[in-house]
Amino acid sequence: MTEGQKFRPTHGISGASRPDPAQFDGFIREASQKWNVDESLIRAVIKQESGFDPRATSWCGAQGLMQLMPETAAGLGVKDSYDPQQNIMGGTRYLRSLLDRFDGNISKALAGYNAGPGAVEKHGGIPPYQETQHYVANVLEFYRVFKENRGAI
Repeated sequence: MTEGQKFRPTHGISGASRPDPAQFDGFIREASQKWNVDESLIRAVIKQESGFDPRATSWCGAQGLMQLMPETAAGLGVKDSYDPQQNIMGGTRYLRSLLDRFDGNISKALAGYNAGPGAVEKHGGIPPYQETQHYVANVLEFYRVFKENRGAI
């Protein structure tokens, strides 16, 4: 599934009004420091999940920058998934839990973020789902680019 297919903005975004990723730098830095997750990895997940649109809503109900499902958000203490600071903090906390669960393996953590950790455990790695395989590859590529360009893409 491509980035454009995964979510739909809840408001019209024209080329002139695309969200500026830099506006979230402070929240990303704060979450990175609190949860010990690389800022570039957080940016890469946000890029893939929502294209930096804080109002994004997926076909399955995931919300905000890091596309948190309502139940997951509630469990992470996120009261408003469309609030960029809360969403980034909650999404990064969840990503940290997946990195811990999969012994720091970024690919497995990303697969867990997309398909659920149970699917990763069931398959002993990235599940054989085309969507998840593309998701992991895309996020890893965004991660590489963000690291090389110090956060800019």
